[in-house]
Amino acid sequence: MDERENVVLESISPLKQSLKEAPQLEGVPSGIEGVDELFYITKIKDGKVIKQPLGGFPRYAVINVTGVSDTGKTLMAEQFAIKQSSLGNTTIFVTVETTAPFVSASLRERASAMGINPSSIEERIIIIDAASYDQLRDDIQTLLNTLAYSIKKYKAKNVVIDSVTGLYEAKEVMARTIVRRLFNFMKKWYQTAFFVSQKRSGHEEFSVEAAGGYAVPHIVDCNIALAKKSIDSSYDERLYGLPIGEIVRLFRIDGCRICGHDTSTRLMTITETGLVVVGKSLKELKGGGR
Repeated sequence: MDERENVVLESISPLKQSLKEAPQLEGVPSGIEGVDELFYITKIKDGKVIKQPLGGFPRYAVINVTGVSDTGKTLMAEQFAIKQSSLGNTTIFVTVETTAPFVSASLRERASAMGINPSSIEERIIIIDAASYDQLRDDIQTLLNTLAYSIKKYKAKNVVIDSVTGLYEAKEVMARTIVRRLFNFMKKWYQTAFFVSQKRSGHEEFSVEAAGGYAVPHIVDCNIALAKKSIDSSYDERLYGLPIGEIVRLFRIDGCRICGHDTSTRLMTITETGLVVVGKSLKELKGGGR
């Protein structure tokens, strides 16, 4: 019997050969104040390991953001799409929850809040309305075909899906399969992708567990957890500098296998104009910083 029978020879390669095809690690500006400096690369200089800011999300990464309602997930997705489009990088925005006209209105407002003329990005954000067309939500292959067509036609560099949860909300047992296909697709097409995941009421609030369990975070490259906390003690008042009854929002990069990253829990605010801003770590707050 030939020992090579049922062996996929094409799948085997030395690291040296694979590195020739590896993309350069570089940052993709997120459009979210306080985030770009939280991802790092490491270099060896004079025998010492030094850390350098990457300047954004790692290019070609699949980033997943998870949180309960009203934690800023969609705002972050919109800020990323708008920032990238303003830099000339066409972005595909797959809307699963809200129809295209309403997403368009939200993107217009978000762009204005960011100081970007909405008319300057109108041709570089391409919306796929999966909220209006059941076949895009119910058949993953149809969605992938539509994405592939859009990427080729518009020469897109980024993909946003808000939310991936909506693609398997009635069939959570399929979550891992659907997310794996999306992940492999993004890698094949060299896209930097931003996925939004929704939580169920029984999930631990400040974790990356979402609908479908840990199917999404186990597959994607980077995970970001968002949460809300009520100020309900004098300790909280002293720590956050807010009165009892107020709400604080929290941000944490739970993991990123492509590059180094900040590991602290940080304050996050949503401005009156609807922009997410990531601020100081809780460690800095406890040390007296504001």
